Amino acid sequence: MERFSEMDGEVSEAGKQLLHVDIHVDEHEPRRGILELLSKLRPHWKAEDIQMKAFTEGITNQLIGCFVGSLQEPGCVLVRINGRMTELYISRDREVKMFQVFHAHGCGPEIYCSFQNGICYEFIRGSVLEDHLLQQPSIYRLIAAEMGRIHSIQPKQNLPAEPLIWTKMTHFLTLMQSNANGAPSPSQQTRSRAAVQDMPDHEVLSAEMQSLKRRLSQTDSPIVLCHNDLLTKNIIYNSTENMVRFIDYEYADYNYQAFDIGNHFNEFAGVTDVDYSRYPSVALQRDWLTAYLESYKHNTGREVAVTEADVTQLYIQVCKFSLASNFFWGLWAILQSRFSSIDFDFQRYALMRLNYYFEKKEEYLGLTMSKLTFSR
Repeated sequence: MERFSEMDGEVSEAGKQLLHVDIHVDEHEPRRGILELLSKLRPHWKAEDIQMKAFTEGITNQLIGCFVGSLQEPGCVLVRINGRMTELYISRDREVKMFQVFHAHGCGPEIYCSFQNGICYEFIRGSVLEDHLLQQPSIYRLIAAEMGRIHSIQPKQNLPAEPLIWTKMTHFLTLMQSNANGAPSPSQQTRSRAAVQDMPDHEVLSAEMQSLKRRLSQTDSPIVLCHNDLLTKNIIYNSTENMVRFIDYEYADYNYQAFDIGNHFNEFAGVTDVDYSRYPSVALQRDWLTAYLESYKHNTGREVAVTEADVTQLYIQVCKFSLASNFFWGLWAILQSRFSSIDFDFQRYALMRLNYYFEKKEEYLGLTMSKLTFSR
């Protein structure tokens, strides 16, 4: 198991050593620990002047904004306290490296330090994107273009031997099996018994993952640097500068291009109130994919012209990999239901993601260029 405290000697692409503060911040009484962190990061701040704002959108970790004066003023520090037992399935070493890569390419905030159970990083001015704005052309084209820019970032070293989704899902299934008889976390014990009873068992899920891997590995989707978790709460929108930035790199790594896009489309359905009727229409998807391909081609130095065939080919790949996204987060939510202290119905969420996977599986896997015709 990798430990975040090993990051003392981590060096970013810019050559700057990452500060590690060897303290543990109490998730229930965080102020004292946070003030100790800020004494290192913002020594000129007076403790009595420091204000803290808890952001409640996340369902994995705690995030607290620390500032003097106004949250939107320069110098604000975000303190993220890692969720309970998340080190079992998230590589904190890898996350820090991804933070540094995104920041070095102007795509993400600066990471200031690590501590025993979390990190501190730069506050990006703007606001968390609201769900309904995903449907607004001027906004979703910004998101598509930013994703195209990130996907164009070239690795300095060789790509991993296998795309992230297969290594992660294999690990999830291993953890599920080793904790098969474990009791749910205290926050989950009162949740829906029906969801537990309807959940596919480990054998079914394991066989399904292997089948999905065989079929999707034949899909010619490029391996690129992906965010892999682009829900609205991980998108910061700055209306003044008309730009978006992506935050939270816990799952960022090299993966299938079409997975990152399909995963984002799945997030149109929401998190706390999942509703797949909000899944983007075919027309919206094609417009989104056109903006994406223009950006991706431009940033990789290719001819920018995007054809209808280009869009259709990517649309098919995205549909197929959206299945992998639903399966991935279904497994993740099963694990969260056993470990998380966050007040969220992970069992119900897992069932909704897996049910939609099985509902769309044959339709999406059967898509081919010859079967699809679109008209503008």
